[in-house]
Amino acid sequence: MRTRGTITHGLRRRLAALSALAMGAALAVAIPTPASAAARVDNPYVGATAYVNPDWSAKAAAEPGGSSIADEPGFVWMDRIAAIEGSAQAMSLREHLDTALDQGANLFQVVIYDLPGRDCAALASNGELGPTELDRYKDDYIDPISEILADPAYANLRIVTIIEPDSLPNLVTNAGGSAGSTEACATMKANGNYEKGVGYALHTLGAIPNVYNYVDAAHHGWLGWDSNFVPAAQEFKKAATSEGATVADVTGFIVNTANYSALKEPNFKVTDTVNGTQVRQSKWVDWNYYVDELSFAQALRTELVSQGFASNIGMLIDTARNGWGGSGRPAGPGPQTSVDAYVDGGRVDRRIHAGNWCNQSGAGIGERPTSAPEPGIDAYVWAKPPGESDGNSAPVDNDEGKGFDRMCDPTYTGNGRNGNNLTGALPNSPLAGHWFSAQFQELVRNAYPALDGTPGGGGNDTQAPTAPTGVTVTAKTSGSVSLSWTASTDNTGVTGYDVFRGGVKVGSTTTTSYTDTGLTASTAYSYTVKAKDAAGNVSAASGALSATTSAGGGTGTGALKVQYKNTDSSATDNQIRMGLQLVNTGSTSVNLSTVKVRYWFTPEAGASTFGTACDYAVIGCGNLTHGVQSSGSSAAGASHYLEVGFGSGTLAAGASTGEMQLRLNKSDWSNFNEADDYSRSTTTSYADAPKIGVYVTGALAWGTAP
Repeated sequence: MRTRGTITHGLRRRLAALSALAMGAALAVAIPTPASAAARVDNPYVGATAYVNPDWSAKAAAEPGGSSIADEPGFVWMDRIAAIEGSAQAMSLREHLDTALDQGANLFQVVIYDLPGRDCAALASNGELGPTELDRYKDDYIDPISEILADPAYANLRIVTIIEPDSLPNLVTNAGGSAGSTEACATMKANGNYEKGVGYALHTLGAIPNVYNYVDAAHHGWLGWDSNFVPAAQEFKKAATSEGATVADVTGFIVNTANYSALKEPNFKVTDTVNGTQVRQSKWVDWNYYVDELSFAQALRTELVSQGFASNIGMLIDTARNGWGGSGRPAGPGPQTSVDAYVDGGRVDRRIHAGNWCNQSGAGIGERPTSAPEPGIDAYVWAKPPGESDGNSAPVDNDEGKGFDRMCDPTYTGNGRNGNNLTGALPNSPLAGHWFSAQFQELVRNAYPALDGTPGGGGNDTQAPTAPTGVTVTAKTSGSVSLSWTASTDNTGVTGYDVFRGGVKVGSTTTTSYTDTGLTASTAYSYTVKAKDAAGNVSAASGALSATTSAGGGTGTGALKVQYKNTDSSATDNQIRMGLQLVNTGSTSVNLSTVKVRYWFTPEAGASTFGTACDYAVIGCGNLTHGVQSSGSSAAGASHYLEVGFGSGTLAAGASTGEMQLRLNKSDWSNFNEADDYSRSTTTSYADAPKIGVYVTGALAWGTAP
């Protein structure tokens, strides 16, 4: 269970005042005893009944096809000070909470969104507070919200907050030096009020025992590059330790808030190559390390833990509008005539550019809110209620502090943040947060998985996919078997495959390949595969395939590989230095605690004991183990090996650990002669290293052992 600090002094003072008022009132009328606070849980979404906003629900139900999702829970946005007290057109925060109790809900979701100088890179979502109005943010916004949420009447509600979408990511990417930088973001970076405001919100709200804070962490198309990924995690840590906050005030993080990035890209991986060109080099991926939100969220979680956040933090993914279904959804990979054709023909995210964010044409409802859907993911949520506009497509006078952002104008040809492309925005859109009927109807039509009562929806679909055919072994090691098969067909579309070993399900994949790991050497296994669709229909099993694992040792060709670069300009000095990075080329995540990497070398003369060190690692040197052992091999240049292990964590499919800079020396610091070392290469940039071994649960999974 996550721990929490005690209630802050200011909040204690406010609660004491409320208690005094209650005692005074008791002289005239009996005051009901408030319910005792609900026990704190690790994942607030598990076993919870979430609040459904009746205002949004009524609008959704009034639209064609909207009744199928009108009962889905979503977040309430506190996007200005006036929203706390409400209006004739909108319920107050307290009214929402009271309605949640009336519904019998025990989970309430709210977005905290009114920082000074809010959203310095997008005029459509600018806020009411100026860049220096931090005190007003604290006194007139956060403090009143905290007083309401701390009311004992709501003690049995698990209250989930999203803390300030887009703010901290803007400091990483838009605050100076890049094509998308703005003067407003540079101002906010210089004055520190984003960090101070987020820290104050975390500290104040985190003091309430039944509040669960999730910090916004943008999306893969914003922070997925190596130049942004670690700096973003460091920025989040800085904010989470400002203004009295600690990492204990953070339950987790959310990605894709109010955005459209696909949850999963089933038709290609970042490690795929086309005619020798990596998918990372395609125009769409543009050297990003991630192609979808699930892989990004899981990898970011690992990095955040390495930066000092709790090992049990969870991630949320906003799936309200990232379904990308309908007739335009690709059924499989694109043609392999070029890497761009391969990616563009197969990607389900059909935006013109991954930087486009306003009212995107062709988008669809995504996965429905679900608790604990994947490892490390607390829930799929609907942070941005479908049907609420991202911004106005033309100037609109308003008193909500919202400007006209050309990224919401379908005729605008873009800027540095979207590669100077068209925006892909829908026309005739209203102010941000206002109801946009045309967009809602398009989201419903393009939902993926499809909605009941719509073409291809679950309510109309009872036809199962065809059984997979052509199941074959594509690679095997002493501890793994890699399979592929011919895609199934379906009347609405195949959503994935389940893989069975000996009749027992061992994994699932959205592609037509799977690697089964943790097997025993020289052992025969029987595999079958079943296809499934969005309505839950499951195909008959494929024909059974028998596969026998290799004997121990030899060449590994599993789902992991290691890349190496030489960081030592001299082959005859007293240290061996290198850079390594581990890459998951498979379709499922890998438990890093089961993985070892071995670099073989010969020490020649001198001491037979060694010192090892990690100088830098993206995942944190504290998460690595390293030491030298005798290999027992008589092969040239391979009498010993440096073994690198991982303390914990998972490596998502298609993800990389990032760089690990390592070195070793003999205890007497005598010189090596590395020229004949088995694993050494002279490459000074990262490249696949077939003479460095990767072992999973003791079995060789990559490389050729000496």
